[in-house]
Amino acid sequence: MLTVGLTGGIASGKSFVLGLLRELGCETIDADQVAHRVMEPGQPAYSELLVRFGEEIVGEGGQIDRARLGAIVFASESERQALNAIVHPRVYEAQAAWLREVAVRDPRAIAVIDAALMIETGSFRRFDKVVVVHCTPELQLERLMQRNGLTREAAQARIAAQMPVSEKLRYADYRIETSAGFEDTRRQVEDLYRQLSSWRDLQPL
Repeated sequence: MLTVGLTGGIASGKSFVLGLLRELGCETIDADQVAHRVMEPGQPAYSELLVRFGEEIVGEGGQIDRARLGAIVFASESERQALNAIVHPRVYEAQAAWLREVAVRDPRAIAVIDAALMIETGSFRRFDKVVVVHCTPELQLERLMQRNGLTREAAQARIAAQMPVSEKLRYADYRIETSAGFEDTRRQVEDLYRQLSSWRDLQPL
């Protein structure tokens, strides 16, 4: 099995790239969706988050209100580190279990995990290959403002809270540039899939 880490800056187009890789036949999982699950009521991270950040982060139906939590953690490095310390170990465990499951189901699979912070946490080292998705800073800012309904200042703060994409690109085995639109990105991803398939096929069973 070939394991691939997919990362990049916020609003860079990672989810679109992940969807294309899924269409092409890769096994895929989104770390953000895993994080949603580990923060649900009844999960260990849920009670720890309430203890750390208070009842104010609870929304309708008892679910964690991610917008409220985001407003807290993106305004403070220490709060963001506290969140990561609670959530990331659970996400990592869930991802590891998923990789084991895929390996049993299809030993020749290309398994792709989309995780925004794999460079920052060092978890990129467990992957055979790392793909970094990026776009121009102006487009990233515009996408984030539109997607999350943020002011320019709030969007800039969220981008600044992450490792610069220029730094992430240093760790890339492959790069996908999404600035030129859907079709250009699709062409790049199809080429990436061919390269990953070739690399996987060279590995012993």
